[in-house]
Amino acid sequence: MAARVLLLRAGRAEPAGFAQSVCGRLGAGPGPWPAYCGWRPGRLVLSAGPFADAAARLPLQRPPFCPFAALDSQPSAPDTQQPPDRGVDLGVAVLLQSSDQTVLLTRRTRTLKVSPGLWVPPGGHVEPEEELLDGGLRELREETGLQLPPDQYSWVPLGLWESAYPPRLSWGFPKYHHIVLYLLVTSRQSQQQLQARIHPNPSEVSALMWLGPDVAAAVATTEDGTGTASHVPQDLPSSVHAVELEGGGARPLVLPVSTLLRTTPATAEDHERVSTGTKFALGLWLQHLGRVRPPPGEMDVAWTQGH
Repeated sequence: MAARVLLLRAGRAEPAGFAQSVCGRLGAGPGPWPAYCGWRPGRLVLSAGPFADAAARLPLQRPPFCPFAALDSQPSAPDTQQPPDRGVDLGVAVLLQSSDQTVLLTRRTRTLKVSPGLWVPPGGHVEPEEELLDGGLRELREETGLQLPPDQYSWVPLGLWESAYPPRLSWGFPKYHHIVLYLLVTSRQSQQQLQARIHPNPSEVSALMWLGPDVAAAVATTEDGTGTASHVPQDLPSSVHAVELEGGGARPLVLPVSTLLRTTPATAEDHERVSTGTKFALGLWLQHLGRVRPPPGEMDVAWTQGH
């Protein structure tokens, strides 16, 4: 199988190894790291420095508890029992923004093998020979039934996330390793217009909601290891409205905001929450809107892309 994530080092593109942190290969410190990206059908090329066919420069981040970072610091770690030629998979997620500046999140069904019950943007694997935007729009269509006409949206890449599942070594050795590209797709239609056309796939989606910037900002500040409760505004609503799939139909769901502010537990006894990568993506979305500025020393995501 062809490598899906390649690292450009000393002018040579090499497949990213499964048990090694991609972030660790591109820089030191807590991140995010400025990653130069090259898009190829079904593939992503990453480099710490500019290269000839780089299409964008984006922030790359991992959670502070990334198991691959922990493995990098354990040279005497036990045999991972992973095939030596296994690489890092490539994923794409669509942060769909309505014309009235809300974004769509979906809750993964409890029957899924990876990240069951988590709130995430629509997304999934990029197929071989598939363009990254095409992969994101395909996943959006498969999960929500939304098909966006080409003249009804614009898009921009927001950033990259190094994802592992299980997300902590305390849960067990990771079975999955992805680099996820978050794409902001801005529709010309309102939340109400988009919602009227949504037909979720119950095998993948158990609920959905639209988040505005204020609640999204509170959720983003609870990203594990980076935020504190002091960032949560006092006038934040206690709940948000969502739609839950039930018995072949849908019903209104009042979701406590406290559920969205939960962080990744230390043990595998998981609970409903927003994924850490999604919190990172929401922060990038708010920077794109100009609602927040990156902390001193971090990158602004409004990169000028060159093609």
